[in-house]
Amino acid sequence: MTARTPIRTRFAPSPTGYLHVGGARTALFSWAYARHFGGTFVLRIEDTDLERSTPEAVQAIIEGMEWLGLHHDEGPFYQMQRMDRYREVIAQMLAAGTAYYCYSSPEEVEAMRERQRAAGEKPRYDGTWRPEAGKTLPAIPADRKPVVRFRNPTEGDVSWIDVVKGSITISNRELDDLVIARPDGTPTYNFCVAVDDSDMKITHVIRGDDHVNNTPRQINILKALGAELPHYGHLPMILGADGAKLSKRHGAVSVMDYPAQGYLPEAMLNYLARLGWSHGDDEVFSMEQFTQWFDLDHLTKSPAQFDPEKLDWINNHYIKQADNTRLAGLIKPMMESLGAQFDNAPDLAAVIALMKERVKTLNELAVTAMLFYRQPVPDAALLTQHVTDATKPALAQYAELLKTVEWSKEALSAALKEVLAAHKLKMPQLAMPLRLIITGQLQTPSIDAVVELFGREVILARLANYL
Repeated sequence: MTARTPIRTRFAPSPTGYLHVGGARTALFSWAYARHFGGTFVLRIEDTDLERSTPEAVQAIIEGMEWLGLHHDEGPFYQMQRMDRYREVIAQMLAAGTAYYCYSSPEEVEAMRERQRAAGEKPRYDGTWRPEAGKTLPAIPADRKPVVRFRNPTEGDVSWIDVVKGSITISNRELDDLVIARPDGTPTYNFCVAVDDSDMKITHVIRGDDHVNNTPRQINILKALGAELPHYGHLPMILGADGAKLSKRHGAVSVMDYPAQGYLPEAMLNYLARLGWSHGDDEVFSMEQFTQWFDLDHLTKSPAQFDPEKLDWINNHYIKQADNTRLAGLIKPMMESLGAQFDNAPDLAAVIALMKERVKTLNELAVTAMLFYRQPVPDAALLTQHVTDATKPALAQYAELLKTVEWSKEALSAALKEVLAAHKLKMPQLAMPLRLIITGQLQTPSIDAVVELFGREVILARLANYL
């Protein structure tokens, strides 16, 4: 689709919990659309729900955005810091007649809704306090603070072309007069969103489809304010592999669970980008490519399915591509918590280069790299099985050669083959006891690469223990 310029998008989470996967995808698409057009990405914290909003949740959202690298150009703006602006707009709307004071008590409103339900009607505010020409309003109750209601149009429809879902039309008869300020004067969600989107000149609102029902209310408020309407796009929800709405039982849902589980931010971004958007058959791409390609025309209308195995595959790809020194910095704290001993041990970046090809996560990489950073404790039964009268002479000869051989993988491999030929053994017959003695394990990368990394002094000392 063609875009108005300058493009201004926003991510506007409510800080009532962590930044979840669906929210991160919304943030990514909003960020990418702004980047694609050289526009502005705004971060807005919608914290008017005082009972549920917490500073910890705000921090979790900001940390999640920083980990993903979705840096905002403006903000974060906090709605609770904009109260004076909201009160100013409410006063203007009261003066213009697009809002009015309503003195109906919560009990009276619930009673009218019960009557409507009993009559088979849609429950809604019945307009008792809505000013109309020639209408006499009830007497104002003593000691009762009013709410402020938006004077919603009673005729016609609200229509918009949703950039994801297509044309949507809602009859104004389906919408009642929304409360836009509570008795204590604090404004309500839909009103604040409309004022913010107008003041911040937001051109494109990309959000989850759980907001579709809010959109006609916000459009009517924006029209009452004389504001230009943004384009709206409502993304389908993300489902778990079982087809149910993504939830905690599907594993990590908070974005900050993923670094803790050993995922790289670039893998997470790449994976999220493909949840509801596509560029041909491209599966792996950089964020530079993504922002060049991203548009709203290729957002899918159907729910996306979160596939942990696909995320693992993408994470493995990015681990293989990543700089080894960077990976070392990421996994070293994990390894220290596992008891790793780094003194007189192989270079961690070199170990990572050897070990990273097949691991799915950084946590898995940390565990496998421990092979080089702890004292081996071979199983006694396995030692009896593999370090035998048939293999000991070959191990002794290999140890003798290691005292003088050039310390390179190629030379170490040649020495190993020389010993195998001299003792008429096959590779597993010598590699297995070597692995056990050196690492305490039967499965490692190629034995010559392992021997090279440990170094001459360590290898000879460990072989001497068993010969």
